[in-house]
Amino acid sequence: MATIELVPEPAMIKKVIQESRDVKSYVLKLDKSRKIAARPGQFVEVSVQGFGEATFAVTRTSKDGSDFTISVKRMGHLTKMLHRAVRGDMVGVRGPYGNSFPVDAWKGKDIVIIGGGIGLAPLRPIIDHILQHREDYGKLEIIFGARTPEDILYKEDLGIWENDETIQLHTTIDVPFEGWNGRVGVVPVVVKDLALKPDSRVAVVCGPPIMIKFTVAALRELKWSDDRIYTTLEMKMQCGIGQCGRCNIGEKFICKDGPVFSLDQIPEHAL
Repeated sequence: MATIELVPEPAMIKKVIQESRDVKSYVLKLDKSRKIAARPGQFVEVSVQGFGEATFAVTRTSKDGSDFTISVKRMGHLTKMLHRAVRGDMVGVRGPYGNSFPVDAWKGKDIVIIGGGIGLAPLRPIIDHILQHREDYGKLEIIFGARTPEDILYKEDLGIWENDETIQLHTTIDVPFEGWNGRVGVVPVVVKDLALKPDSRVAVVCGPPIMIKFTVAALRELKWSDDRIYTTLEMKMQCGIGQCGRCNIGEKFICKDGPVFSLDQIPEHAL
């Protein structure tokens, strides 16, 4: 079974979206018109022949499941090759894998989404799900931080969220930037400034490790308990199916038991 799961399926790039100076999104369609049903928080392994594969969160799926989107930050050799890809090119895809954010268990609660940089990618499906089932959830608050305005992702989505009266959106950049009139400050400082109280809320945090570490510290300082703070650890995975053993945290494998965890489920060093 593991051998079969390690064989990628061919997928065609339907669309390429330049999200920021070093992030592109790719709308992918699996060969033979297979539908994909990815739940919020699940991931896929995407490969380029001759250059290996890497893990990417599914950032959006079409309503009929005919295609799905990943967002790729240009970092290493494989992601540089992906950034050269154009519409019509083929890649390999395995998945979707992993557990998902427990959105059904969150019904009736207020949700706080806290993303930094490319960390907004795995959080976007949560926002999509809540907006598609708006009556099932309480207040929705989104905090998104980027280094500069040039690093802000999903500008079209942010515009929609900003104009939605049911959403409180806070967009911030790390340092002052010419022409930027919005909020300035790193995400953990914004969390403290907003004095986010736990109440009946659930918080979901994703971003660079240092941002997660200090954001979690800020939430704990505001009396949030670890069982109400969630994150995703897909960036720490390799094979995606628990065979390589490189993503274990104690007795857990991130790819098999995660990548989504509440903080009370994982050791502190896992963040």
